[in-house]
Amino acid sequence: MKPFSQALCSLVLTAAAVRVAAQVNPYKDGTPGVTGYRSEVLSEVIIQEDKFTRLAEAIPAAKYSWRPTADVRSFAEVFLHVSAANYNLYKLVGTPPPTGLDLKGLEKSTADKAKVTAVLKDSFTHARRAIAAMPDADLEKSMDWFGGKNSERGVLLFVVRHAAEHLGQSIAYARFIGVVPPWTEDVQKQQPEKKESPPKHKR
Repeated sequence: MKPFSQALCSLVLTAAAVRVAAQVNPYKDGTPGVTGYRSEVLSEVIIQEDKFTRLAEAIPAAKYSWRPTADVRSFAEVFLHVSAANYNLYKLVGTPPPTGLDLKGLEKSTADKAKVTAVLKDSFTHARRAIAAMPDADLEKSMDWFGGKNSERGVLLFVVRHAAEHLGQSIAYARFIGVVPPWTEDVQKQQPEKKESPPKHKR
């Protein structure tokens, strides 16, 4: 294959990959093998995974240690905090984290972009598997929870809400440093450019 043809092929494949990444839609495509309430939760988790991972890739590596003030988490710490939650919380519904993973120290373990994004992606893979493996019969099981009681159904709801809070935090961080969320860029690229209307003359 000639160099030009190779480059063109690579460009086409890359563009196709971008389009696929921008088209994650479990509401349309479904969640094969997972139904009912678990399917609804899984749909939200899939959307959150797509947004977290795309945003994490869009943040420059040099900004992973950045934080708006000294007393809040950095980009890396937010992403790793969400990752730790994906492992910690799903063990409450029957799927323990991988053996040997230091969850207590995970949040502050690294600010290296490649390592952080790899951990983030792996944690969402774990989350999806945990939801798929959970029997519907366990949804109403009760457990002690912050001084009260909660069901496994409620734990799944909490996991989604917790990740959503930190996704919003990450979006605010990104905007502050001038990074537009990739899914917003997708929408902006699809909108036709507005042509300025000529000024109206007063009569």
